[in-house]
Amino acid sequence: MGKLIVVVGSSGVGKTTLVRLLCKQGGFGSGLEEHVERPFQALFKTDPRFALANQFDYLLLRAEQERDLRSREEVGIQDGGLEMDFFVFTRLFHRKGLLSVHEYALCERLYAQVRAAQPAPDGILWLQAPLDVVVQRFARRGRTLEIAVRDDLQSIAALLNEWLKDVSPSRLLRLDASEDDPAYRRCLPAALDFIGRI
Repeated sequence: MGKLIVVVGSSGVGKTTLVRLLCKQGGFGSGLEEHVERPFQALFKTDPRFALANQFDYLLLRAEQERDLRSREEVGIQDGGLEMDFFVFTRLFHRKGLLSVHEYALCERLYAQVRAAQPAPDGILWLQAPLDVVVQRFARRGRTLEIAVRDDLQSIAALLNEWLKDVSPSRLLRLDASEDDPAYRRCLPAALDFIGRI
């Protein structure tokens, strides 16, 4: 079974860019968010009734990506991942009233079943930057199918902290992404070293 590393952080902080750079440098397999390809993303953006279908689709996608990445010999790097989609985005949408109590419970059951059948990621790379930096990057990226909005960024940061505070320090590496460094020259060596030690 291959190793699985997830890259987490606020929307717009630079997770996808880091995943692509890591995969290029290390020859790793990748699992990306696939916003445009997801069948319910555009529907959810215009109609909140598709929130549950969208979350189910993402949780299943992440489970499928994990299974595929772990079946390979090389390390797999996932952009976000199952835990982030559940502990951050499913909770965010529930708190915003986009998922009912029962819909949230359904997502929680799905997450629990997947995690009981598949091991958790071996390591977590947590990209961190001050809120004002994340807000600027989020505004610049201009994704057409963005579900989270600028006003959600503070909540996303709080949900990340809430989830990751109990993760073992041996499985977690915090990376300072506050500087404008699109090539991640400062973060890449530490990230690659961490992956090699996991």
